[in-house]
Amino acid sequence: MQLRYNVRLYPIYPTPGQCQALARAFGCARTVFNDALRARVEARERGLPYLSDGELSKRVITRAKTTPERAWLGEVSAVVLQQALADLNAAYRNFFASITGRRKGPKIAAPRFRSRKDARQAIRFTRNARFAITAGGRLRLPKIGEVPVRWSRPLPSEPSSVTVIKDAAGRYFASFVVETTDAPLPETIGEIGVDLGLTHFAVTSDGRKIDNPRFLRRAAKKLRKAQRSLSRKAKGSNNRRKAVVRVARAHAQVADTRRDHAHKLSTSIIRDNQAVYVENLCVSGLGRTSLARSVHDAGWSQFTAMLEYKAARYGRTFARVDRFFPSSKLCSACGTVTASLPLSVRSWSCLCGAVHDRDVNAAKNILAAGRADRLNARGGTVRPGPAPARPGEAGTPSKLPATLAV
Repeated sequence: MQLRYNVRLYPIYPTPGQCQALARAFGCARTVFNDALRARVEARERGLPYLSDGELSKRVITRAKTTPERAWLGEVSAVVLQQALADLNAAYRNFFASITGRRKGPKIAAPRFRSRKDARQAIRFTRNARFAITAGGRLRLPKIGEVPVRWSRPLPSEPSSVTVIKDAAGRYFASFVVETTDAPLPETIGEIGVDLGLTHFAVTSDGRKIDNPRFLRRAAKKLRKAQRSLSRKAKGSNNRRKAVVRVARAHAQVADTRRDHAHKLSTSIIRDNQAVYVENLCVSGLGRTSLARSVHDAGWSQFTAMLEYKAARYGRTFARVDRFFPSSKLCSACGTVTASLPLSVRSWSCLCGAVHDRDVNAAKNILAAGRADRLNARGGTVRPGPAPARPGEAGTPSKLPATLAV
């Protein structure tokens, strides 16, 4: 399995010379991407054939370096320019696969031009660029130099590529693509169903309730203060640029804290359970309701994605239950589905006498549905087995009615 390991380039910024070299590389990669996109758009408007990847590389990189307008492209590594062109080609392939139906999921739009004002800038180096990690733990990048790295853990294998990223908060990161060969965790007998919500972030089938941290709500005061300060700054001024960075850093702190919480919780669940089942929520639809802020603050999609890849990495089972499954209205004791159950009702009683906590009952039903789907997928019995017939249910009566007697 291929994974990304993100590490912070340390200290807060690389040296001024390295910052200039990285900015130059960001600009050159952006220029090549935009020139290639413009060439294909103009060819389409003129009715010319689609430009191949090789022809595009010759036009916007090889020949462009010989012109006075683009001679400065030679100041950066050629791999950076080739990878920018590879990003455009991948974007076009995904776009064509989306409009033809070969790619499932939401429709993907055509590639767009990159702006130097984008909050995120990135360049990628592959093995052909001969980047290296020195004995002292620094990252050596071609035509940039050795950049200090703040390692949190060693890489499990030799990286195949590294992406240098500058985010909106002005922080620099190195993202390594590595191949992992982790051994599966020891098998356990535990299986768990997880019901995600807003009152509690997650409720498990064993009755455990995990509070919703509400990171964005807790940082709302600080964010409002930073936004108000930004609104008072004159456009184009240095103070406004500084205020923009302060706002970005406040949002980055919220995102980092949310990600850290999701990592710790997902790792704990995967470590302790052999199988994990969650409900397949429509987060994009819930994000268009009045609960949009709370839904996005919870980060359900990020959390379930972590559960999925960690389960595949450590030999666990992960499955999603259909979103239309009535997990809350279904009695986990007798299987009766209640007619109506508004969101304001947090506990309810079934006709069989069982009293249910809404969220715990939903988690138990998600666990049962996930087990049933897993059994059916492995060749289990879908229909119930034969049962003894009740008296008078089967066979021929000893005395037929006169109208049926032969």
